[in-house]
Amino acid sequence: MKTHPKLRLFRYLLPVVIVLALIFSVRYCGKQEKPLGHPRDYAAIAKEGILHVATEYNSISFYVDSDTVSGFHYELIEAFARDKGLKTEITPVMSFDERLRGLSDGRYDVIAYGILATSELKDSLLLTSPIILNKQVLVQRKANGENDSLYIRNQLDLAQKTLHVVKGSPSILRIQNLGNEIGDTIYIKEIEKYGSEQLISLVAHGDIDYAVCDESIARAVADSLPQVDINTAISFTQFYSWAVSKQSPALLDSLNTWLDKFQKEKEYQKIYRKYYGDK
Repeated sequence: MKTHPKLRLFRYLLPVVIVLALIFSVRYCGKQEKPLGHPRDYAAIAKEGILHVATEYNSISFYVDSDTVSGFHYELIEAFARDKGLKTEITPVMSFDERLRGLSDGRYDVIAYGILATSELKDSLLLTSPIILNKQVLVQRKANGENDSLYIRNQLDLAQKTLHVVKGSPSILRIQNLGNEIGDTIYIKEIEKYGSEQLISLVAHGDIDYAVCDESIARAVADSLPQVDINTAISFTQFYSWAVSKQSPALLDSLNTWLDKFQKEKEYQKIYRKYYGDK
């Protein structure tokens, strides 16, 4: 099977990217006099001149292609920093829970990655104006004949099945609600070490049977994994946002004011079409 170049880069460059990011992070933090462990607001960020950002390494958000760093959320947060006269320090973090912990203890100022606005997250985070529309889909292998017992044809077939998700993912609440809707148990297994693209690869190669991830990420890798089926929706199409700490209201206002203006400009349309196609 031919491997998509972007996926090859993902497999081989991800450990390098993470290690380099961690080394830089540790080296940089060692030079700082400010105490760690407290989220910063915009004034402190502007004073330092550096915005600390967490995202996920995947084919939509942030990835390395040859010697170029790309990604929808990467380009968007870089445009924000440029317009505000800031530099960015971007760290790819595969664990959703770890991104949240980093935000709460001040390692990161913003999570520049699409976050579904659940009631639980709204209680603990400040979410920006909507960044993108997305939905969660079931990832499974294509049916091996009409009597394939593993193939899910509709949401009712999810009863008693185990769905794998990134640890702490907002999709957990949706799956639990879906179990209530169909009147049966849907088991959830949270995976801490892997991101969405890696879960999709595990499904494709038969290591697990089902995963749930954002449709945009699933579609970005589906062409290179023809054995994968992503046609069963788990949720409705919903707005996804970035997140900052509850202790960073001025940063939230700055991001929202910028987003409301930037999303009307041609530069945003160009970035959007590059990763999602025409609206």
